[in-house]
Parts: sequence; C-alpha cells; structure tokens
Amino acid sequence: MVKLGDEDMKIGVLALQGAFIEHIHILQALGIETVEVRLPKDLDSIDAIIIPGGESTTIGKLALMYNLINPLRHFSADKPVWGTCAGMVLMAKEIGRDQTLLGVMDIVVERNAFGRQVDSFETNLYVNVLKDWKSRPFPCVFIRSPRLVKTRGKAKEIARLEDGTAVAAREGKLLVTSFHPELTEDIRFHQYFMSLV
Repeated sequence: MVKLGDEDMKIGVLALQGAFIEHIHILQALGIETVEVRLPKDLDSIDAIIIPGGESTTIGKLALMYNLINPLRHFSADKPVWGTCAGMVLMAKEIGRDQTLLGVMDIVVERNAFGRQVDSFETNLYVNVLKDWKSRPFPCVFIRSPRLVKTRGKAKEIARLEDGTAVAAREGKLLVTSFHPELTEDIRFHQYFMSLV
C-alpha cells in the first residue's frame, strides 16, 4: 500500500459498533496513527474522525450513553469527519424518522434505501475527486446502505450510481459515503479524506 508520509497525523475511528477495525487497518497500512474513540476524552488528541458503518440507531444510542453526541458535534465544527453508511445517517440533519443524530451535515438521507442484507451489491463508480479516477473506477460495496436524497446549502454530491442515485457528498471538511470503502482493497477514499485534514 502507498504511504501518505505524514507521521504526525492522528485519526480517530468511532469504535462503539460496526466496521471500525477495517478502517483502522487501512489507516495503519497508510502509516497513520489511529485512536479508537469511545469516550469524549479520546477526541482531544485526534485531527479527524471516521464514523463507520454498522447500525445507526445502535451507534447513536451508545454515543448518547457515553456522552459523545455534543463533543462530536463540537469536533465536527472545525475538524474533518467522514461517515460511511451508518455514519452517513448519523451525520445527516434529516432522515425522515426520529432517532439520535449528530445532524452536522446539511443533507437528507433515507436509511436502508437499497433493501435488506440479501440485497447487498457491489458496483464500480468513477468518482472525480479520487486520484486516477478516469482510468480506475472505485469499487463500491453497498450493504443495507442509505441513499442521499438531497444536499442543501454548502453540501455537494460527489458520486452517483448509473441510475442517478446520489451516494456520496462533501460539505467543507465533512464527507459521507453510502458505501463501505473500508471493505475493499482500494485506499483512495481514505487518501482523499486524509487530504481534508
């Protein structure tokens, strides 16, 4: 794997539930120091955080239980945050139902928009914010994934499926993806996130 070369960068991964260890393995392979974030004090030493896929209601309840909701909101005000799958749901301001959200990104998201676990799928997308995007499509893994219904304000779509469904967006230093880049061998989305730090 390619190393980014910034040994001073320290990235947290919210480690309450879900696919956090897969993100940690990719970051470590990139030479990035990682922190498993479970308590508010864990946010003090990191430059950015990834909120992984998993079960958004469970992650939200655990974040509430460990008093992480407001600290994560404050953190996201000026530091990079990337939400994948369930993380995208948690970062949205609106999801059409009542559950604990961070609500830090001006997007509307529909949970489980692509169906159940058995409806999981993989597809290749040309994402123009990634390195070598014209010659190398990004392999996207969708597992009970949300979809991006609408972006508002400064939030902008950065990836769509062939049918036009929006599946990734960025708003300043905030990034969301419907899919799971951590479940592939392709490190370019993690590199893109590092460029926001």
